[in-house]
Amino acid sequence: MRAPEKMLHLEAVTKRYGDKAVLHDVSLGVESGECLALVGHNGAGKTTLIKLVLGLTRPSAGQIRIQGEDPTSASAVGKRAGIGFLPENVAFHGAMTGREVLAFYAKLKGQGTQVYDDLLDRFGLAEARNQRVGTYSKGMRQRLGLAQAVMGAPRLLLFDEPTSGLDPAFRRTFYELLSDQRAAGTTALVSSHALTEIEARADRVAIMKQGRLVACGTLEALRDAARLPVQVRVTVTPGEAGRFAEQVDTLGTVRRVNNRTVDLTCLGGDKMTLVRHLASMGENVRDIDIRPPMLEEIYEHFAADGDAL
Repeated sequence: MRAPEKMLHLEAVTKRYGDKAVLHDVSLGVESGECLALVGHNGAGKTTLIKLVLGLTRPSAGQIRIQGEDPTSASAVGKRAGIGFLPENVAFHGAMTGREVLAFYAKLKGQGTQVYDDLLDRFGLAEARNQRVGTYSKGMRQRLGLAQAVMGAPRLLLFDEPTSGLDPAFRRTFYELLSDQRAAGTTALVSSHALTEIEARADRVAIMKQGRLVACGTLEALRDAARLPVQVRVTVTPGEAGRFAEQVDTLGTVRRVNNRTVDLTCLGGDKMTLVRHLASMGENVRDIDIRPPMLEEIYEHFAADGDAL
């Protein structure tokens, strides 16, 4: 079977500004149609990495390829219309209307008027299309930025904090649109601090710390590597929690006991053994709630630990 094509490939990429290195030996591949979440603290190197991918700056060492091409090469210039980009801080000319802004980007990308009128409507800007962008709220400017980024049929999307300033309804609109784009084969690199949102929508997560890639993989692989405990809450017959806790103490670490619930933790590899034992304990077990480590906990582990995968 043929291996999936790498839309984006970074090999041993380092970026220095003077004597200061802001990226250190980063190697990363993103396959066509994949969504990779890029997470890390402020100053971790996420935005610098995106600028390198866009070809706005060159690496001090290593190489970057988008479908096999150097993004800073002359031959790559004509293909930039196939890349959609939303910066962290969206800025448009305040004297232009929303429709004029999208008309400008549509001309750059060879798109017609129907495309940007549909986007204005989808992002809730139809009534404000003829208002000057200088009168827009932060959320409206963010939606306008998202509209220009996804215009046309981009083969690669680069988002830097895409849901910043968006209310819950338009956050859902953004993720629905991202899902539509991916279904059409678009690759997405999403830098975000909204870990709870992105964990269910990314194929893999890359964790940055102080300019280094400290972990990268699926959520399941990162959970296994971090070896963080699974949280288990067992609801039992009222008055039976104390006796029940004594029976399961060897299968996990009991954290809390009250009249009818027992909270305990176990490692992921022991989860099924614990569940089978609980299922064998009869009607005293009324309910079992299992919560694996979330992305926020995984991120905190690697950001503090710094162990690379």
